[in-house]
Amino acid sequence: MEKRTPEEFEDLVVAAIEELPEIFLDKLENVAIVVEDWPDRDALDSVGVRSRSNLLGLYHGIPHTARTRSYNLVMPDKISIYRRPIEMRCHNDEEVQAMVKRVVRHEIAHHFGIDDDRLMEIGAY
Repeated sequence: MEKRTPEEFEDLVVAAIEELPEIFLDKLENVAIVVEDWPDRDALDSVGVRSRSNLLGLYHGIPHTARTRSYNLVMPDKISIYRRPIEMRCHNDEEVQAMVKRVVRHEIAHHFGIDDDRLMEIGAY
C-alpha cells in the first residue's frame, strides 16, 4: 500500500463526513472532528484499551440523548479519528477508505447517543 500523507488521510475523513445523509449533517453541532496519529494514554484509559493500535476512533463529549436544557456554553464535543491504527489494519487504499468511513460513522453514532451494544445489535460492526 502506498503511504498516504496526513493531509490525504484528512481528506478521506472529510469525504466520509460529507457522505452522511443531510439529516445527520444538520445535527452535527458543537462537535469537532479531528485526525490524530495515535490515541494518547488518557484516551486509551477512558475506554479501557491497552494498546494504542487497538483504538481507531473516540467520541469525547455529551451525546445528544444526554443533553438537557442546561446544555449551553460548553466546549465542543470531539471526535478523534486515529490515522496510524487505521492504516496498520488495512492492506490497500480501498480498505483504508472503507475503514475511515466506518470509524467516522461509528463515532458519529456515539455523538447521537447510540452505544456499542446497539451498534452490534443492528450489525453496524
